[in-house]
Amino acid sequence: MSQSAVPAEPATLDAVLAARIRRVFDAQRAVALRLRESTLAERLAKLARLRAAILAHRAGIIEAVSADLSRPPVETELAELLPLLSDLADYRGHLARWWRPRRVRPTIPTLGTRAWIQREPRGRTLIQSPWNYPIVLTLGPLIPAVACGNTAMIKTSELAPHSSRVLATIVRDAFDESEVAVFEGDAAVGAALLELPFDHIFFTGSPAVGQIVMAAAARHLASVTLELGGKSPVIIDASADLDRAVDTIAWAKCLNAGQTCIAPDHVYVHAAVYEQVVERFRRRLTRWYGEDAAGTPDLARIVNERHARRLAGLLADARTRGAAVLHGGDVDLERRFVAPTLLGEIPEDAHIMQEEIFGPLLPLIAYQSEEEVIERINAAPKSLALYIWSRERQVARRIIQHTSAGGTCINQVALQFLHHNLPFGGVNHSGIGSYHGEWGIRAFSHERAVLEAKVQLAGAFFPPYGARVRRMLALLMKWST
Repeated sequence: MSQSAVPAEPATLDAVLAARIRRVFDAQRAVALRLRESTLAERLAKLARLRAAILAHRAGIIEAVSADLSRPPVETELAELLPLLSDLADYRGHLARWWRPRRVRPTIPTLGTRAWIQREPRGRTLIQSPWNYPIVLTLGPLIPAVACGNTAMIKTSELAPHSSRVLATIVRDAFDESEVAVFEGDAAVGAALLELPFDHIFFTGSPAVGQIVMAAAARHLASVTLELGGKSPVIIDASADLDRAVDTIAWAKCLNAGQTCIAPDHVYVHAAVYEQVVERFRRRLTRWYGEDAAGTPDLARIVNERHARRLAGLLADARTRGAAVLHGGDVDLERRFVAPTLLGEIPEDAHIMQEEIFGPLLPLIAYQSEEEVIERINAAPKSLALYIWSRERQVARRIIQHTSAGGTCINQVALQFLHHNLPFGGVNHSGIGSYHGEWGIRAFSHERAVLEAKVQLAGAFFPPYGARVRRMLALLMKWST
C-alpha cells in the first residue's frame, strides 16, 4: 500500500512513551471486556462523534496533507474525506443488519438442535497506517474496529508528521485513550507496539514490513489484516476506447504523484494501438500539467527526498539499460519533484520492472497476444489490482479467469476503493484479508458458532457400542450420504 523502508537501526524508544504505551494497553484490556456488552446504538454514537470530529477538522486535514505531500486540496477531499464520510454513512445504515446473528439449518447428524452464528469483538486491536493517504488509511480501518466494539491503538507514520498530529487531535476529540489512542513516532514505536499481545493487527504498508508484522503477530497468535501493494498492471487491447482509457489511467497514475497502492504501475498496450496510446498520453499530460509540470499546483510532490531519490534511481537505471523516455523525465530532488514520465522499450531486467514504482513513472509495454500478457502477469507476484481496457467482454472474462489479483476493474481504474459493497484487499504478496463495508465487520469481529440442543439424541450413541448403536449409526450414515 505504501513504500515503507525498515531502518537498519531504529531509534531507542523514549521511556515516557514506552510507559504510556504499556499503560494504555493495560487500560484497554478492561475497556475491551466492557465493550463486549455495548449496544449498536452506543457504537453508532461513537461513529457519529468521529464523523463530527472529522468535519470539525476538515480544513486542518487539507492543510496537514498539503504540508506533508503538497497534494492539491481537491485530491485530499476526493481520496481521503469522501471515502470516510461515505463509509460512515454506510455503517450508520447497515450495521444492525451486518451484526445480526444468523440462523443456520441443522444437518442430519445434528437434528434436534438449533444453531446460529453471532459476531463478537476481537478485543484489543492495533492499526498501523502509512503516509501516502494518512487520513483515510488510518480512520478507514478504525471505523469497523469501533463498530465491532473493539479498542484500538493506532501507530501513524512519521513520514507524514502534520497529518499524524491532526489525526491525534481528531481521535482525542472523539474517544478516551482507554478506547482509542494514537501513537506518533518512528519505527521504534511500531516495534514496541508489535511486542504486545493484541487480538488483531491491521497493517497497511509495504510487503517487506508486512512480513515483519505477520511474524510479530504469529508470536501471539494474533489474527492479521495486511493491506499491502505491488505492481498493479493495466492491459489496453486493440478494441479499447483509447481516449477514455488514457485519460483515466493518466489521472489515476498522477493522483498523489503516483503514491497510491492501487495506481497503475505499468501498462501493456496492444502493438496495433501502441503509437496512438503514447501520443494520447503525451497530449493529455501536457494539457493537464503544462510543458513544465514542476510549476503546476495540480500535482502532488514525493513525500521526501529519499523517496524522490529512489524514483530518480529507477529512472536512471531504466535509461542506462536502454529504455526510452517518451515524455517527462525531469527530477528535482530538492523540491521532491518527479515529473509524470512515460517510458518505452524497457528491458525486463530493469529495476523499474521488478519493484513497485509508487511514483509518476509509467512504463508502456507493447504486446502482440493476450496469452503473452497473461503469462507475464502470472510470472509476477499477485497484484493488489488489475485493470483491463477492452470493448470485448470475453477478453476481460478470459484475463480474469487466467490471472489472480486483489481486485479488478474493467474499463475503469482505482474506483474499486470507493465501492464499499465490494471487499478491498490483496492476495498473497499484495495482502491478506479485506475490509470496507461488511468486510470491515468481518475483519474486526469473530464469527462465533453457537449450538443449542433441544432434543438429546446424542445419547443413542453412548457406550456400550452394541448392535443397537451400530444400527443407528448405519441409518445415520445412510441419511447423511
